[in-house]
Amino acid sequence: MNRKISSLFFAFLFVFISSLATAQHDSEGEKSAEKVEHKEDGNKFNATKMIMEHIGDSNEWHLWTTKDDNGEEHHVSIPLPVIIKDNEGWHTFLSSSIAHGHDHDGYTLEEGQVVSTKGIQKATLFSIISGKQKSNEVFFDMSITKNAASMFLSVIFMGIIFIGMARNYKKSQLPKGAGKLLEPVIVFIRDEVAIPNIGSVKYKRYMPYLLTAFFFIWFNNLFGLIPFFPGGSNLTGNIAITAVLAIITLLITLFSANKDYWKHIFMPPVPILLYPIMVPIEIIGVFTKPFALMMRLFANITAGHIMILAIISLIFIFKSPFLGFASVPLALFVSVLELLVAALQAYIFTVLSALFIGIAVAEHEHEHAHAHHEEHTH
Repeated sequence: MNRKISSLFFAFLFVFISSLATAQHDSEGEKSAEKVEHKEDGNKFNATKMIMEHIGDSNEWHLWTTKDDNGEEHHVSIPLPVIIKDNEGWHTFLSSSIAHGHDHDGYTLEEGQVVSTKGIQKATLFSIISGKQKSNEVFFDMSITKNAASMFLSVIFMGIIFIGMARNYKKSQLPKGAGKLLEPVIVFIRDEVAIPNIGSVKYKRYMPYLLTAFFFIWFNNLFGLIPFFPGGSNLTGNIAITAVLAIITLLITLFSANKDYWKHIFMPPVPILLYPIMVPIEIIGVFTKPFALMMRLFANITAGHIMILAIISLIFIFKSPFLGFASVPLALFVSVLELLVAALQAYIFTVLSALFIGIAVAEHEHEHAHAHHEEHTH
């Protein structure tokens, strides 16, 4: 009930202040309106561009922007390594060498992305495979981007925490430090996720992956909500990252699958006349499961970032400080919800991964025979 009341309150406050801001904006007069309409595009606030830059990847880690007395913007960023392979060879340098329009070895930085000043395109996987691009006419960008740097930082962070926990457990079985917080989570994943879905016999084999996936997604979801370095990257909102995680789940599922799993796919328990229909459906189902894993995590995390940025953008779109009284509390409310979503999405990914693995390793015939034996015994 309290949640409904608070949601209605924020919604009402948001609509009310928006109306005031719109009315104030409309009452500025025709003269002011004409001035606004005839401003150069570079001086107008582009919410779409700002949002896409924040949720997208970049070859530099932007920290903040300042303006001097002349109104010129100065961007403060952490340079990242640029690694490029083209028909002239390898090019390695820091992104600071090509920032602010500078050219280095035929490359420059535009809106945080490496582009060629020699007229060659960046290679993409699907374009190379389809033949639209030739390998000797493109450049391959293998740079350490903001998302890659964020991933390395999260891995280092996880390594420090869990290696420290392992050392403490060698000395004493009582958890210390971070172990007091994380041990209940680890036990929960074991008792409520792994064992119920995979089984008490085989779950230990898959616990390392399930725990790694859960904490990797959870920590990076939380880091993405931090608006300053070392946070602010949209790692789990990058479809390449979620695709790799889903592919790992698929490979573990396929290589762990027993004969019952493959029999159910290629010899489903239906009349043989339905095989031409059911077998292709079952094969497609093998790949739609990891696809759903990939899209669910990507869409939910990206949507959360877009919502927060869009709400804050309203202040600059309407150019009214009064809207801040609605936008800031509403954005804060959504950010708090994102803390819940960060853990929830990590949990959902882990549960579904355990479920898919459990389906692949389940011994259906053995369980049926065991149940049949117990029935006769009783």
